[in-house]
Amino acid sequence: MSTTTPFRLSMDEAGKSRPYKWQRVLLKVSGEALAGDRTQNIDPKITMAIAREVASVTRLGIEVAIVVGGGNIFRGSSWAGSSSLDRSSADYIGMLATVMNAIFLQATMESIGIATRVQTAFRMSEVAEPYIRRRAIRHLEKGRVVIFAAGTGNPFFTTDTAAALRCAEINAEVVLKATNVDGVYDDDPRFNPNAQLLDSLSYHDVTSRDLSVMDMTAITLCQENNIPVVVFNLTKPGNISKAIRGERVGTLIGGTWNSTAAKM
Repeated sequence: MSTTTPFRLSMDEAGKSRPYKWQRVLLKVSGEALAGDRTQNIDPKITMAIAREVASVTRLGIEVAIVVGGGNIFRGSSWAGSSSLDRSSADYIGMLATVMNAIFLQATMESIGIATRVQTAFRMSEVAEPYIRRRAIRHLEKGRVVIFAAGTGNPFFTTDTAAALRCAEINAEVVLKATNVDGVYDDDPRFNPNAQLLDSLSYHDVTSRDLSVMDMTAITLCQENNIPVVVFNLTKPGNISKAIRGERVGTLIGGTWNSTAAKM
């Protein structure tokens, strides 16, 4: 069996060092990120960029699971109370939106030869597998990319929480949160040009300073299970593969960067 030491070089069966830090990762891709320049709900250039970078790291033997959001199509929390929609109904519609994104991403990945499985939190057997933890892990061990859709299957929980939950369940070593900004800032860079990009944070920093990274449930779940979170910019070419390989990119929450690693 291979062994992995977080934030250091891993060792393979022959005792040789491998140039990446994590053996199994959970990549969270927001729906807004999939929309690209927002001229359409899903930008095929974005999904193809994700597919190619994931392909480049799966060839190294890294196991990749993905959780997709659905905010590019429908965000339940925004629609709750509108047109007589209660929050639960709105959230279920949002979960269906994540399934649409997952199937699109799966089709893109398989078009370039990446073996992929979509698993949903509630049954949609005609288009995807139901989420079964042991089956998901087996797919990963066989080198397949597993895309988790429909969030946790429950209303009132975000897809960030789903990412933290699935990460803990499949024993992944890190949550990689792909966003449209370079990482976590000490203030909103859209309104404050002097906002500073933060290199690393503790879980307590995120909660006490009310930083807009993940919702409180997701951060707490990561903290309780000692899961580090890397927040990075999806739109910069190469960032996905760098983050998956464990290179220094974006902001690290709940861990410490290697002192020898160069900031990307």
